Amino acid sequence: MDHKMFCFQCEQTAGCSGCTGSAGVCGKSASTANLQDELTGALIGLAKACGNNSPLETTTKILIEGLFTTITNVNFNDDVLAEMIKRVREEKEKIVPDCSKCTSVCGNTSDYDMKNIWDAQEDIRSLKSLILFGLRGVAAYAYHAMVLGYEDEGVNHFFYKALSVISYDLTMEQLLPVVLEVGEINLKCMELLDKANTTAFGTPEPTKVPLTIEKGPFIVITGHDLYDLKQLLEQTKDKGINIYTHGEMLPAHGYPELKKYPHLKGNFGTAWQNQQKEFDNLPAPILFTTNCLMPVKKSYADRVFTTEVVSYPEMVHIGDDKDFTPVIKKALELGGYEEGHEMTGINGGKEVMTGFSHGTVLGVADQVIDAVKQGAISHFFLVGGCDGANTGRNYYTDFVKQTPEDSIILTLACGKYRFNDLDLGTIGGLPRIMDMGQCNDAFSAIKVAVALAEAFGCGVNELPLSMILSWYEQKAVCILLTLLHLGIKNIYLGPSLPAFLSPNVLNFLVENYGISPISTPEEDLKKILG
Repeated sequence: MDHKMFCFQCEQTAGCSGCTGSAGVCGKSASTANLQDELTGALIGLAKACGNNSPLETTTKILIEGLFTTITNVNFNDDVLAEMIKRVREEKEKIVPDCSKCTSVCGNTSDYDMKNIWDAQEDIRSLKSLILFGLRGVAAYAYHAMVLGYEDEGVNHFFYKALSVISYDLTMEQLLPVVLEVGEINLKCMELLDKANTTAFGTPEPTKVPLTIEKGPFIVITGHDLYDLKQLLEQTKDKGINIYTHGEMLPAHGYPELKKYPHLKGNFGTAWQNQQKEFDNLPAPILFTTNCLMPVKKSYADRVFTTEVVSYPEMVHIGDDKDFTPVIKKALELGGYEEGHEMTGINGGKEVMTGFSHGTVLGVADQVIDAVKQGAISHFFLVGGCDGANTGRNYYTDFVKQTPEDSIILTLACGKYRFNDLDLGTIGGLPRIMDMGQCNDAFSAIKVAVALAEAFGCGVNELPLSMILSWYEQKAVCILLTLLHLGIKNIYLGPSLPAFLSPNVLNFLVENYGISPISTPEEDLKKILG
């Protein structure tokens, strides 16, 4: 296998152009990156095999799992990737058993060589990358919904279509509609996941979450999968073990069916990129349920557990049986802190709030609308997205600090850790900072924006609403494509722009969809507020 790699799918990519050496900035090796390319090529072959043949009951699940496995910071385990590739090929063999015996090979169902994309003309490479990376994000949301028993035939069908399109020799004009269709399908998928989560766990409600860790045994759970948290809470009932969320699991505290467990105590630490420092010699195990896993340091390697599609060499993996006994044993063995351990947010705050979903915000819509009409609220800013370790991300903290006192900050995803511990006060009884949830809860923000536009009899783009978005990986890509599909403008994007956007594609998005690269908080606020 080639000992070099090519990867430019996340924001931290080397030199803002691409990781091409023996390892990526994220920590994955060239062999892992190349296996992920091989897996993607195998998934494309499987999707194309279903063009003229019916998929099996298991096929869609394999496509979704395979795509999710290739997202940044999910899987660093070459053995698991090789096994996934084997599963994909075995599935294809069941669907088109005669292809492997054919003496006149047409190549239609063969594994696709991803170098065809990476070596393509830059605009074609850019658009196909947008489709692929966005599709990976959609797959993550579809996976979480699927775990809770929710699927959508249209969403599932699109995985086959989009994967096939990636292999076709198409023009920019032919690819652009598919790029926007990724955004359309992602909207359906986020709506599906919202329904799955609220049906299973109730409508989120505003909740204060402490950042102090109580003495005694505890477990830190990170990632996005609320079902895993529910299983862990059930299995740790009455065992004297407290549970703390981390990263994108923070919004779990707002769900009634999860917050009813008294041993779900609070939130540990801040955003994912600080985990190597915050987990250093931690007297508790950490359970990773989805992406945002960084290379594991020796000081806590014996207490990292993975589940779902997350995998790292030599870490204990919890399988489909969801038996968290090894995690529980490790928590009791380590014992936790001997006394209460005080932690703070990035700005020194000791508690944060979450739970402002569309169900909650629209429940006080009259109050919000009146506040706007009376001049108490002058502007809404959606400041959120995926956080990362690259420099320049203090922009988001500084931006929020400088927003007018009569403005509301809606936020979501792990970008909120830059400022969610700030106390900016209230407007008409409403906190100025409202955490709407995980990255997929961009659906909540869209619902609120549409409802406000209807109330004021105008379009979303005519609202006093600006979106200041940070991006890091593929789920941020599919959310951006959803906003473009909806025709929503006033989007400021940063801290750097995706390396996979060619100059022509970037100019097209700027000119036609009103995307602006972020500059400084002062300049951007002046531009927004006039």
